[in-house]
Amino acid sequence: MSKIAEVKAMVEAGKAKLVPGLVQEALDAGNAAGDILAGMIDSMSVVGDKFSAGELFVPEMLMAAKAMSKGVDVLKPHLTGDAAISLGTCVIGTVAGDLHDIGKNLVAMMLESVGFNVVDLGVDVSAEKFVDAVRENENVKIVACSGLLTTTMPAMKETVQSLKNSGLTGFKVIVGGAPVSQAMADEIGADGFAPDAGGAAVKAKELAHA
Repeated sequence: MSKIAEVKAMVEAGKAKLVPGLVQEALDAGNAAGDILAGMIDSMSVVGDKFSAGELFVPEMLMAAKAMSKGVDVLKPHLTGDAAISLGTCVIGTVAGDLHDIGKNLVAMMLESVGFNVVDLGVDVSAEKFVDAVRENENVKIVACSGLLTTTMPAMKETVQSLKNSGLTGFKVIVGGAPVSQAMADEIGADGFAPDAGGAAVKAKELAHA
């Protein structure tokens, strides 16, 4: 088993204490930091898929994300130049009226791990706050709005429309959360939708390069 395969297996298993040492071993064995990171991102995609399929639950997902972030800490100094921040800034938050943050935190962690500089606004974030954050931060490429309650879907719509009508440009809006679907994302004018944290990272990367 290659060192990267070992890292992947331990991230998937959520072994946060073992991952940093294995990442270091993989680096010592001559693996490129980017390849190790890609391996860990793959693991998180697997975890995300299993979570979506109901084979894993939130605690396992959080453990895997924690293991991944510990691994990323070891890699950060080795990621070439500005590669770690080359994707730009992502503003993320849970929309007004919604206090759920586990999903949002997972997405923020995943986005950070694929190379976004993440500005997390927290929960119950007004449309105005999202717009201000785009204005106040440099190089915002993605705004990610999360919502888990069907009752907060109007707030998500309002947020997307406020962002679109703000006169600010250069960023794309992605939405996600249990009640959100592609059809709904289209209807409220969002640029993208992701069913889970792994998907959100992939979609955000796609949109940032678009």
